Amino acid sequence: MDSAPVRTTSDPIRWGILGTGAIAAAFATGLQSLPDAELVAVGSRAAASANAFADRFGAPRRHGSYAALTADPEVDIVYIATPHPMHHTAARLCLEAGKPVLVEKPFTVNAGQAKEIIALARERDLFLMEAMWTRFLPLMGRFRDLVATGAIGEPRLLTADFGFRMGVDPNHRLFNPDLAGGALLDVGVYVVSLASMLLGPPDRGTGLAQIGETGVDEQVSLVLGYPGGALAQLTAAIRTNTPQEVTLMGTEGAIRIHPIWWKPTTLTVARPGQPDETIQEPFTGNGYNYDAAEAMRCLRAGERESPVMPLDETLAIIRTLDQACAQWGLRYPGE
Repeated sequence: MDSAPVRTTSDPIRWGILGTGAIAAAFATGLQSLPDAELVAVGSRAAASANAFADRFGAPRRHGSYAALTADPEVDIVYIATPHPMHHTAARLCLEAGKPVLVEKPFTVNAGQAKEIIALARERDLFLMEAMWTRFLPLMGRFRDLVATGAIGEPRLLTADFGFRMGVDPNHRLFNPDLAGGALLDVGVYVVSLASMLLGPPDRGTGLAQIGETGVDEQVSLVLGYPGGALAQLTAAIRTNTPQEVTLMGTEGAIRIHPIWWKPTTLTVARPGQPDETIQEPFTGNGYNYDAAEAMRCLRAGERESPVMPLDETLAIIRTLDQACAQWGLRYPGE
């Protein structure tokens, strides 16, 4: 099937959302803050769910199957908001139907799946991107610029954490091995992606995981090493509250963001012998609007992947997660 035509600058980008859960709702809310975006369709495995979601967010078209959504000629791009193990199949379905795709993080459950759908997107000449929404926030752009321009010298040590405490619920996706639950794929991917953004791909690593009563990793700790000698100390948890902060230490100073994951607007640059410098950047919408805006920019520019979240980097991040799981003997059903 031919892909949807590229929209002009004056045309709204017409979105379809595949899935109707909490993340789908958050993304639909984010689209509402973008004047050049339009939610036109939603797809679910159940017509009732599609209808309820479409009514809630004003989508005129609703589909009782994922295949019907991907075949909808009114949809320019599909956002995949299913549980983790379904990302791979859903992305294949979209790409085979000629639709550009934005895939919620984690991109896939493992690197084999990621490699397959990246190859398919390139074969079909279609846009594909991981929706690592925090990477597109204005403050993260400023963070990258500071590091690239040597504001703290050579980066040497990164510490980052993302943890929250939730009661054990075997029926919740976070505690369900069949849905690839656990800390690493849900929040650990954020800190690994952040390390990748700042330091590049690691060449060595080690870590520990605490496996809970339902068989998922409830908290994890990783140490990653990089060719130039830099190190990253990363932690993630779904049963433990953590400070949720990041500090990047370099040869001439440090950059700190706290809190990092929930609407960050301020970072601090500390240099020896100088007053701390506070830098602020705006935050609009609910945050999901930023990666949606980047996907739309790419579509209008005819770009098949984003320079901010390139596909080869997404694949490298998933490989890092795979290596950690292999150390722990952690495998998800269906792998």
